[in-house]
This record gives sequence, structure tokens and C-alpha cells, in this order.
Amino acid sequence: MKKPFIILAILLPFFIFAQNANYQISSYLSEGIKAPNTHHIGDAWLNFLVEGDDDFNQNITQATFSANSTLDWHKHTTTQIIIVVDGVGYYQEKGKEPIIIKKGDVVNCKKDTEHWHTASAKNSVSYIAIYGKQPTIWTEKLTQDYYDSVALRLEGE
Repeated sequence: MKKPFIILAILLPFFIFAQNANYQISSYLSEGIKAPNTHHIGDAWLNFLVEGDDDFNQNITQATFSANSTLDWHKHTTTQIIIVVDGVGYYQEKGKEPIIIKKGDVVNCKKDTEHWHTASAKNSVSYIAIYGKQPTIWTEKLTQDYYDSVALRLEGE
């Protein structure tokens, strides 16, 4: 578990002072832009901290979900690292039981693993996601009924 924290310590300056040829500075504390409800139910905000290119093939995104939000099942063609920076949420890989994730947790989702992650029923969650620049592959709608059943199992909510 120490490796992800070492990676975060190395990348943290980039979150705070990500520069390009125009010397733009990004703050990882920014809420970002409200995401359209294409692959989720509820409110979500995305802050694209670093967008992958030919020199650095990784996207680094801060995502914030309001309580009682769902995110659809999806997968990535590369490993995805999720670093929870605030709040409480849920994470599940296809074929496995859902788990609670909270501030300080680091999730290592292997490439091509179908999964979903979002806020808990009563708490918002904010996380940093590091993943390849290839587009996310959306696989299946996660229904409100399924999300509610996960909340009930995990928290009795």
C-alpha cells in the first residue's frame, strides 16, 4: 500500500502546479465542471487536472459525486488508480461484492476490469483518478434500484 502513496507524493506537485507552454496553473482543490448526466444519476463534477498526450499517456481527473449518485459500469484499457481525497463512496468490480471507500483509500483497478465507483447514499465523495488516455468503455447502466440495494447491504440505508 505504500507505493500508491509514493506515487501520489511524486505527482502532488503536478496537481498543484501543472504547467504547459502557456504556464497554466491548475489547483487540485477546484470543483471543476458539472458533468452531464450521460453515464450517471445525480450530481457529479469533473476537474481534468492532466489530459494524456504523447509525452504523458495518463489522464488525471478529480471527480466529485454528491450523495446518492450512481455511476454506470465501465472499464478502462489500462490500470486505473483511484485515490479518495474526501468523503465516503462505494466501489465494486464485476463478480465481486461492493465495498465502502473513504478518504485515504487507494484502489488499484486492473485493466479491462468492469467496475463502478461513486458516492455513498448519505455522503459525497471526491477522488483523484489516474488512468490511460484511451476513452472509458461504458458497459452497462447501473440502476437506482441496484445502487439502493448496495447502500442497504453496506450501510443499512
